[in-house]
Amino acid sequence: MASINQNAYGSALPNFRNLGILLRILLLVNVVAFAAAVLKSAALNGIWSALLEVSVVVQPLLLLSLLCLVVLNGVLKHLPYALGVMAVMALELALTALFYAVGYSTLALGPAPLERYWLLVFIMTALLLLYFNLRGRALSPALAEARLQALQARIRPHFLFNSINAVLSLVRQDPKRAEVALEDMADLFRVLMADNRELTPLAREVELCRQYLNIEQLRLGERLKIEWHIDKMPQDAMVPPLVLQPLLENAVYHGIEPHIEPGVISINIYSTREQLHAVLRNPYQHTGNHHAGNKMALGNIR
Repeated sequence: MASINQNAYGSALPNFRNLGILLRILLLVNVVAFAAAVLKSAALNGIWSALLEVSVVVQPLLLLSLLCLVVLNGVLKHLPYALGVMAVMALELALTALFYAVGYSTLALGPAPLERYWLLVFIMTALLLLYFNLRGRALSPALAEARLQALQARIRPHFLFNSINAVLSLVRQDPKRAEVALEDMADLFRVLMADNRELTPLAREVELCRQYLNIEQLRLGERLKIEWHIDKMPQDAMVPPLVLQPLLENAVYHGIEPHIEPGVISINIYSTREQLHAVLRNPYQHTGNHHAGNKMALGNIR
């Protein structure tokens, strides 16, 4: 069975507007600068002067680089990873050349050629990007699992209460239908309470969504109408469990519940170019006092 975490991480540049990222860059660069000062000094009493000499070059360039990365973060994060890496490298080399040209006379950088500074900056930038890439890969499975657990906990608590009341109202009038509703509830909550770390076939996910909508239809009656368009759906596509249910729940909550008149929820699932598409449509009106929700489920699904 395919794991949810196997493709959890897609390489991406770090968020250069994140304070934690900036502090890590400052710390790592200064650790390397201190190590260079230790290697450069001939004796222990010369480490401080060597560190000052190194810092005169490192600190202004480091702060200038961070400032530029913060300003350009919005552009960099929309680039493909490889292109983003090249853009960061080009930026750092350009800043190094600018700093060398301005600081050679004002800061007395010494006889070292520009190529030496380029090489050092290139190596340090590559190491930092590699560190953040590996860190992202290490954290991604835990983040994906946490988001999945939050997604699965998204079924509103009062859904169970409403469903039980709806079933109780059918026990005497239509015992057979009440029995089917209880079976649907059992299946839905069995999946919800399971340790869902494996992907599930799309056909099974759709069947669970049908059971969920059947339960909702018990209390909404003719107000809830469903249109399924799944003729082109890949039955064996693997998806995270309960990834569609929160979308349908939002459609019911925001599209059907606030209205007295009947409403249609349309679900269209298909695949093109090895990508799975799920298009859900429901009625909606901007006016009214219906609670807007916190959009947690939509964020976790994304």
